[in-house]
Amino acid sequence: MTARPAVLVVGDVNTDVVAVLSGAPAPGSDRPARIRSHGGGAGGNVAAHLARAGLDVVLAGCVGDDAEGTARLAELAAAGVRARLRVVPRAATGTVVSLVEPDGQRSMLADRGANLELVPGDLPSPVPGGHLHLSGYALLDPRPRPAGLAALARAAAAGCTVSADPASTGPLAAYGVDRWLADTAAVTLLLPNAEEAALLTGCADPVDAARTLAARHRAVAVTLGPDGALWAAGRAVVHRPAHPAAVVDTTGAGDAFAAGVLSVWLRDRGTDPVHALDAGLALAAEVVARPGAR
Repeated sequence: MTARPAVLVVGDVNTDVVAVLSGAPAPGSDRPARIRSHGGGAGGNVAAHLARAGLDVVLAGCVGDDAEGTARLAELAAAGVRARLRVVPRAATGTVVSLVEPDGQRSMLADRGANLELVPGDLPSPVPGGHLHLSGYALLDPRPRPAGLAALARAAAAGCTVSADPASTGPLAAYGVDRWLADTAAVTLLLPNAEEAALLTGCADPVDAARTLAARHRAVAVTLGPDGALWAAGRAVVHRPAHPAAVVDTTGAGDAFAAGVLSVWLRDRGTDPVHALDAGLALAAEVVARPGAR
């Protein structure tokens, strides 16, 4: 059996407050909702899923010196993650409020809190020949950006493969496409959704966007929501349909897809991309069928 590489995940750790709404919008009045708090954050989600899949995972990030930070640390430890999270004095742990419509689509209100305090000194050394997964949020704000760049540089020096997700179209557009492409030139596996792929390439068609990105990276996996996902390497493109799911909450679906893909791809870099895509789509289908990102 192929050895399982050590994985360093760098990214946000949050508390997700998920409000699953029911009924029609009621401006100025009350609207019924089911509200729950869960562990979240792109870094925390991917790390937890990978650890549950049996990989050796270290998570680097920051939490606040509050009850939420303590709870997130305990959650991640229970999932099998080796958390290297600096507790930032007088800072609040990141919080995202997710408003989920009856069809499962959501809008998010983000307070990144202590996540913005990430610095290069928070990063453990990558295992030579291991893997770095970088959440794009680590690059998209000027405060943690030096840490994100340091993670990429250290991974390259250690001969690691690297995966990255572009995070979100709004902050990505504000950050600048050209700057993102330059910063992430050494990424081995890029994991955008269709909107992010279109923004990065200017291609409206997801297949064209995937091929364009695959000219820059060894492989690209593009999520298409209910239409499944694409894998592009060179000029070859593989499509797989989404797995059936009764959608309750799409929060964390992209993180679950990324972890599912990585759980297969990291075990056998020569694997058939169909297996990697199916693993990602299966895990995403599990996550969207319940409230919360994990």
